[in-house]
Amino acid sequence: MKNLFGSKIFIALLLLFIVFLIGVFGFYFFSDYSWIDAFYMTVITVATVGFGEVKPLSPQEKVFVSLLIISSIFILAYAISVITEYILSKKLGESRDSVVQKKMKFMQNHVIVCGYGRNGKQASQKLLAYNQPFVIIEKNEEVVERSSNNETLFVLGDATEDEILLKAGIKKASTLICATPNDADNLFVVLSARQLNKKLKIISRASEETSYKKMKLAGADDVIMPEKIGGDHMASLVVVPDLVEFLGNLTVSGEQDSINVEQIPFEKICPSGQELAIKDLDIRKKTGCSIIGYRSETGEYIVNPGASLVLRRKSNLILIGRPDQIESLKREYGV
Repeated sequence: MKNLFGSKIFIALLLLFIVFLIGVFGFYFFSDYSWIDAFYMTVITVATVGFGEVKPLSPQEKVFVSLLIISSIFILAYAISVITEYILSKKLGESRDSVVQKKMKFMQNHVIVCGYGRNGKQASQKLLAYNQPFVIIEKNEEVVERSSNNETLFVLGDATEDEILLKAGIKKASTLICATPNDADNLFVVLSARQLNKKLKIISRASEETSYKKMKLAGADDVIMPEKIGGDHMASLVVVPDLVEFLGNLTVSGEQDSINVEQIPFEKICPSGQELAIKDLDIRKKTGCSIIGYRSETGEYIVNPGASLVLRRKSNLILIGRPDQIESLKREYGV
């Protein structure tokens, strides 16, 4: 919007300049005024201050002055409104930035979402539903002004710039989501982010197949291709519609009419640090939830792990259950 305001101000000033020139040249050539008198008459006419004329006006000159006054009133009012709007927007922007920076000082292990388009907005809504602290980087000021509220923090700027990433607290963040619609921008953000924070988990969006490998080489931990997922999903609705419908009911947002899925880290399940087998945890009896997956400390996934599987440090359990069972699980393990 800064560019938009800049163009409005330019147009307003240009119109004022054109009206001023018309007035000066009109008084000089049609009324035989000197350049000084023509300048003076134009100033008092455009400003509508009501001072007297240098000399009496003829009927033709009165028509010219009347038209000049009418046009200058509208143009002057437009220029004042544009300039006032620009000044107020600058002050509001500075105020918003100061509020964001104050809140950023207390944020740790948060998520940075780059881009507030369709994918960025969906990611933000999910993070908000799961009470995950996050900040959004968006370069379109109009989008920021329209979407700003007490629940979301925006950093206005281009995520490809290191300064903006640092402003969003990238060195203290746990995860970065690159959701801009441009693969080149996402690739650049991934490269910059990986250099600024080696431990950061990076999830990037990609539109082209050729971008997938580049994102991985640049340092992205996960690369999502929304178009591919959408196509696979539509084809699956033809091949295995019941399975797709069932999987569509799996959610982590806590909807009361659907099945929920939850993941719990080893530290929550075994707070003492002792590595235990699944059968020793007795999670189903305590909460009603069933274990459907296990992610090892090396990142390997095991579906439907056996009861004798021993949980290792830095691993995670994936569980499924009804909403009330998930709530019981959260209470039991303090998730």
